[in-house]
Amino acid sequence: MEGPLRELNKLEKLAERSYKGKGPSIDNSLDTLLQSLNGVKERIEAGTTTEDTFALLAHTVETKKKEVDDKQKEVYNALSRLGKALDKKFTSSLPSYSPLFTSDSSREALDLTIAHHFLRTGQFATAETFLEESGRTIPSELRSHFLELHRILTALRNEDIGPALEWSRKNRSFLRQRSSPLEFNLHRSQYIRLLLSSHPPNPLPALSYANATLRSFYPEHAVEFKRLMTCVIFLPVERLQCSPYADLASPSLHYDLEPLFAKEYCASLGMSRQVPLRVVGDIGGGGALARIEKARYVMRERKSEWSQTDELPIEIPLPPENRYHSIFACPVSKEQATEDNPPMMMICGHVITKESLQKLSKANGRVKCPYCPAESMQNTALRVHF
Repeated sequence: MEGPLRELNKLEKLAERSYKGKGPSIDNSLDTLLQSLNGVKERIEAGTTTEDTFALLAHTVETKKKEVDDKQKEVYNALSRLGKALDKKFTSSLPSYSPLFTSDSSREALDLTIAHHFLRTGQFATAETFLEESGRTIPSELRSHFLELHRILTALRNEDIGPALEWSRKNRSFLRQRSSPLEFNLHRSQYIRLLLSSHPPNPLPALSYANATLRSFYPEHAVEFKRLMTCVIFLPVERLQCSPYADLASPSLHYDLEPLFAKEYCASLGMSRQVPLRVVGDIGGGGALARIEKARYVMRERKSEWSQTDELPIEIPLPPENRYHSIFACPVSKEQATEDNPPMMMICGHVITKESLQKLSKANGRVKCPYCPAESMQNTALRVHF
């Protein structure tokens, strides 16, 4: 792809030079024409027009029209060269797909995905307009959640961790279940700001803050806690930046708070950490749509149909950031693991699903591994989380 992209960049620069090169731009030509028309209008209103005034206006109109036509020809020629270059580099035609959103439910799902994307990215006015024109509705509670999210993110961007800390305290049990470092990182950011803001260096306010807020996090973050306390000996900031603790003086320590908070906030709502249309683009545009369309074509040629409503007849590879649940497939039953049928590891280390384990189990509870000579008891198998 590098060759075609390089060629397209050259053509874009060529088109830009053609647009800016010869003569005035279209905008300048039209502005000049408007000024001439306004000038003639003022003369007519003042009663000072002559025959030469209208003759000069007619000449100006013709001149500016020719300038606009010439400039458009330059643009059209550049576009024509670009089209020929595309046809030359991309010999095969782009795939065409049958209409994807024909049912009412699929159109509604698409509209709501777009609306969620606008709300998730803080484009609230655009979201309201889109919902009004599409006739869709979103619960007011969900809108308030997104408003709160962007209020807190804006505060973090302005180096105010107060709103984020307040939310973290209210949702502390949820964050601890996820082993999230969010609350610790917020306090760490404030500690570093206090440590580096005093001139001359005075670590006492920062140490007092750490004693009041960070002490309870010591069991989970012992190593980082020790680094935060030890870095004090390398003050001022110039020495700290040349020390083994230089990462604590990096601005990225504070910038990482925004994506981390957005991730945890969206997780509390049961939503992906990525914006909706980004997920759609990465998965669909990344190859899923082409694979599904190819499978539909093959099945149509073979005059067969896919009868399962919740599964796809083909495997869609996903990037790691889009894997939201276990993707273990049992080597015995060939079925994908679920919450009701989780993967289980036997003593020998081989893993199969719970249903396969039960089917292989004898009356006394002993299980012969299907992949090695080892035997184990059914109740000794451990559930595995991928």
